[in-house]
Amino acid sequence: MATIMNEELDTNSTLRRRSLTRLQPSDSISGAQVSTDKQKRSSNNTPKDYHSNDSSVSPRHQKVTARWDPSEACRPNVDEAPVFYPTHEEFEDTLGYISKIRPLAEAYGICRIVPPASWKPPCSLIKENFWHHAKFSTRIQQIDLLQNREPMKKKRGRKRKRNSTKVGARRMNTDSNASSDNDNDKFGFRSGSDFTFQEFVDFAVNFKKHYFGIYDESSKRIVDGCDENKEDLGPSINEIEGEYWRIIEQPTDEVEVYYGADLETGVFESGFPKSACVENNEVNKYVKSGWNLNNLPRLPGSVLAFEGCDISGVLVPWLYVGMCFSSFCWHVEDHHLYSVNYMHFGDPKIWYGVPGSHATALEDAMRKHLPDLFDEQPDLLHQLVTQLSPNVLKTEGVPVYRATQCSGDFIVTFPRAYHAGFNCGFNCAEAVNVAPVDWLQHGQSAVELYGEQRRKTSISHDKLLLVSAREAVRALWELLVLNKVDPENERWKRVCGKAGILTNSVKARVEMEVKRIEQLDAGFQFHKMEDDFDTTNEKECFLCFYDLHMSAVTCKCNSTRFSCLKHAHLLCSCEPDQHSVYLRYSFDELTMIVDSLEGISGALQKWASKNLELYQIKYPIKEETSNLSNNHDSNVGKVCGQVINIGSLAFGKLWCNTQAIFPKGYRSRVKYFSFLNPMVMSDYIAEINDGGLIGPVFKVFLEECPSESFIDLSADKCWKLLLERLNREIVKLENNALKPLRSVNGLEMFGLSSPPVIQAIEALDHERKCVEYWRSKLN
Repeated sequence: MATIMNEELDTNSTLRRRSLTRLQPSDSISGAQVSTDKQKRSSNNTPKDYHSNDSSVSPRHQKVTARWDPSEACRPNVDEAPVFYPTHEEFEDTLGYISKIRPLAEAYGICRIVPPASWKPPCSLIKENFWHHAKFSTRIQQIDLLQNREPMKKKRGRKRKRNSTKVGARRMNTDSNASSDNDNDKFGFRSGSDFTFQEFVDFAVNFKKHYFGIYDESSKRIVDGCDENKEDLGPSINEIEGEYWRIIEQPTDEVEVYYGADLETGVFESGFPKSACVENNEVNKYVKSGWNLNNLPRLPGSVLAFEGCDISGVLVPWLYVGMCFSSFCWHVEDHHLYSVNYMHFGDPKIWYGVPGSHATALEDAMRKHLPDLFDEQPDLLHQLVTQLSPNVLKTEGVPVYRATQCSGDFIVTFPRAYHAGFNCGFNCAEAVNVAPVDWLQHGQSAVELYGEQRRKTSISHDKLLLVSAREAVRALWELLVLNKVDPENERWKRVCGKAGILTNSVKARVEMEVKRIEQLDAGFQFHKMEDDFDTTNEKECFLCFYDLHMSAVTCKCNSTRFSCLKHAHLLCSCEPDQHSVYLRYSFDELTMIVDSLEGISGALQKWASKNLELYQIKYPIKEETSNLSNNHDSNVGKVCGQVINIGSLAFGKLWCNTQAIFPKGYRSRVKYFSFLNPMVMSDYIAEINDGGLIGPVFKVFLEECPSESFIDLSADKCWKLLLERLNREIVKLENNALKPLRSVNGLEMFGLSSPPVIQAIEALDHERKCVEYWRSKLN
């Protein structure tokens, strides 16, 4: 792994060096069609105030009159974020590589990853038909007002008297950063024109040429209109950066630009290939790549894989089409998630990052320097419409780092790392979120902060945490009991143990939950939460919007109104005994989960016995047991079984023998010939029930016909009874090709002789109290 710290690009050169001048829209990729339906959807996404906001006085219809003033450049004096150059082998494991660089990169809040030279995914956005016909919406950004502006109430009625340079917007997050002419209370970005890529690049190139005084009309390239072999005519990256912050800090002209931001790739288009192309293996490798942002959020190792909904902008990538000066203002990701941004093509994008450890310091600095704006909009940072110079932040002790993203580069932002930036010219990037297990501790802090701010959540953090815990316990159990060593189980093992990242996250949440339960008023009625409590309709606290997946409080006076544990006393004025507290897990169960994650084998076995449906132990049935006839070639399927419940250990001479241990409550499902129709396979349920003084009682019944069961004190005799019933039906068929079955192994049919099942049952008796069985095994 090669890493360059504080790397400076050759910023005295112009931006075109790594631009997409080599790419022209083409039909080289087959199937380059823009459907009428997609065009309609794009049109329907046009804001309602489109015509009024993008009329003849919009940036699209105005001349560029403001000009570059290099003598007043305000380029921030900040250090560079680290740049990483993974090898081909390192790059194969996406989350593994991000985890590998995290100890170094997280301290900067942001980093740049340059893929191996061989990694060049095809981009569907540059297909000829799409480039010229698919339209995307934009927003108009007032760059000169991103930092220096009056509160809207003070400004109301005034008119600006500066020169105008006109011409979209950054992420809307959970709050909109758009405003209309009728919204005078909040500063935001107005809706702009709909553009095709060709229209947008023409506009962006024209704006940049006029603003910086570049009048070379001899070339019509995609990005900047300049041949790479010619002498560069445009400003350097440094010069554009200096001019951008001059506009922000010392505005003399009105500068408005377009930004095609937050474009839903599920509706518009992703730049990455999404469907496999049988004829093109080169394309297919990018379809499956972990660095394909359509795959990244749900990769093994990302807890977002357990999120059931395709949340746009979080699990479904967003596309960003920028022009010179179009900006994304200071913000953190929803739920303090990681973000990964890939630039498909175009001029560089300048990023600024602040490590998550200094997030509060940045917020304090912005409130200090922009007090009037925060007085008017306390949630200003949620709106993504405000910049503050990195130089100002540094004077307040906030570390800021710069990253320059070029075409083909990835930018990774870390949990709660504030970031901002702007585009140096026309470009196109795509971004999505991801949540490695180490994010969970940051995600917990985020939902607690959201509760304090009374801000809605977009994902259920508790659901992701608990599912992760269950998956980790399953992996530990398979490693311990089944000796099943595979990459997924090993991955979970690395985050468990007494000092594991996942263990600590779960333990902290459990301690928080127990403390809140203890603080409830006496008299509350406790109930077990149904599994589907929030399946179809997510529940949230009526006051702080805290997610209620783990626990919830309601009252008889209004059964549809819920609160979190912290605000139970504010739910209503009824007496405590009228309130019901619903808990997904009891205190003992939560303790069992923590103990299991720490690797305590007894806890693992107890959890497995209660939740075996998660573990799916399957066992085969030998061929001689399952054949009706040597000549029988019917495609009825193989005979096999699966454990439904491993049961619990029962002590006493009758509950084991020299061959097996018989757990009380054991249950399995086995596919075998149906006695209703021997020509088909059906599911039988095999159970071991508690017969009291007579010990274990073995029972088998056809799942579709539970009224007829076969019961005995022996597993063999139980199945022989069923075999007799089955053979009578075979005789009735009078089919010479079918011969009655002669014998059946009862222990095998129950699964009690299958090695995986034996291992699971033996693990229940870690103290070896089933003496007869263990003595026989030793001998």
